[in-house]
Parts: sequence; C-alpha cells; structure tokens
Amino acid sequence: MSDPCVLGVDLGGTAIKLGLFSLGGDLLAEHQLPTPQPATPGAVCMAIVEAIGVLDPDGRASAVGIGLPGPMDAEARIARVCINLPGWEEVPLAAWLEPRLNRRVTLANDGNCALVGEAWKGAASGFDDVVLLTLGTGVGGGVMLSGALFTGHHGAAAEPGLITLFPEGPACNSGNRGSLEQYASITGLQRLGADDPAALAAAASGGDQEALAIWDRYGELLGTGISSLVYVFTPQLVLLGGGLAGASAHFLPAVQREVTSRVQAISREGLQIKACALGNGAGRLGAARLAVQRLLSSAPPQAG
Repeated sequence: MSDPCVLGVDLGGTAIKLGLFSLGGDLLAEHQLPTPQPATPGAVCMAIVEAIGVLDPDGRASAVGIGLPGPMDAEARIARVCINLPGWEEVPLAAWLEPRLNRRVTLANDGNCALVGEAWKGAASGFDDVVLLTLGTGVGGGVMLSGALFTGHHGAAAEPGLITLFPEGPACNSGNRGSLEQYASITGLQRLGADDPAALAAAASGGDQEALAIWDRYGELLGTGISSLVYVFTPQLVLLGGGLAGASAHFLPAVQREVTSRVQAISREGLQIKACALGNGAGRLGAARLAVQRLLSSAPPQAG
C-alpha cells in the first residue's frame, strides 16, 4: 500500500497549478494547465477534475485543498466571490468536486494558501506576524498574526490588493476605484508602459534605462500600498509572491525606499521585505497543508 498523500491546487487567472504531496510536504508529482477562458465555475471545475485525473490517475491522494482568488465561507466549501473570474459568486465548488473526485475537498483563499506554504517550508518559517502579497493577474494576499491566519468576520478579511491607493483611480472589479491591485497587478504594470513583464524584466537585467524606470515606478506604487498595510499590522515580514515577484530585484529597492520614507521608525522596526522563497509553488503547497490540517489530521484547523 502506498504512503498517504494529498493534492494541492492553486487556481489563478492564467494557470492552474497542481501538486501531489506527501503528508510531510514533499512534492511527489506536479502538473500545470492554462485556466479555461472564460474561467467560469463549470469550466474550471471540469478542468480541475481532468487535471487531477492526469496527476493522480490511481487516486492515491485522500484529500484535496484548493486555493482560489477570493474569500470562502466559514466551512471552507463555498467560494463567496472571485472578482477577477466571471460568474464566481457563492459557488459550492467543494460540493461539486467531491462526487467527481471521490475524495474530500477544502477551499481557501489563494493568498492564505501561499502564506501557509511559506510559513511551513519557505521564507515565513519562524515568523509569527507576516503580510504576504501575490502579484499577478490580480493582487491577493494573506495576513498571519501571532502565528495564525487572520481572516476576520465571515472569513473575508485580508484582501490587501483591494485597499485604496488613489480614490479617483481606475475602476476595480471589487467596486472600488484606484485600488492597489490596479497599480501592482500585471495590468497595473502594463499601464506604466510595459506590454510583457518577462520582456521588461529581461530589459532591466540588461541595463535598459526605460525598463529600470518603469520597475522603479512600479516599486514606488507598491511600496505606497505596503506602507498602509505596515501601519495596520506592523508585521515582522512582508513577503511578495506571484508571477511578478520574479522581477523583485528590479523593484524591491523602490519598495524599501517608499516604506522607509512613509512609515515611522517604530512601526517598521525590524521589518523585512523580500520575495517568497517558494515562488509560484507556495500556493499549491499551502493548499495541501490546509487539506492535511482540516481533513486528515487532528491538528487545529486554520480558517481562510
């Protein structure tokens, strides 16, 4: 009989990333596929079922954790809303998937999953108070206070990408205007004049002054938003994940500069700001970890 294992799934706006893990967090196998377009609930549900069939054809995993870009209900079975995915309001995804997968499913916010993954095996290990931002199609994130996920009333807290940066800025799918997401997401970067983030990063690495200036401005905007979050949570650590974090060497200096200039010294005492250690793998690892905690063990479950 094979050793017990668990599946972690990270649903993003452009890709679905899956991992098959041992209960101790070792990656046994992985799979990735493009997110269906449009990413309607039904299309995503079937894509996940098919992808799990490819990754785990023998049904070795006894539980599945799924990270999604939005808040869940308190029982972690219903996706309340995913503002950047069409049709995602009160979607009972766990109930849809369980009979198709013949195993239990738990849901969580993707930023919280990334934070749980980094706390378990990555850059947040050993820290109690952490803010994490995922920089990609949108800007998500998670907050850990005193070693526990902070999810707030009905599990909807810690959406750092939706705080207001400029009140008259571009409209956000959340209903806000000028949210941090509108400036720190891929779309926000493109507003600064960059069509392709990978090409912009390569140009900056080659010393292109225009590319370096765009990343510097991006870092200023991101750092302004992070400054507000630091005042609220006074974390030990701010972690940056998601696809854009791969270019963090080009914008972290500007982020640090803004936070230093905007936040009083006592509120940022000992603060570290750095990229996630696990890259885009943090979300699927954290989703798997939450599945173990909630569905397969007697460990105290974490919400979100």
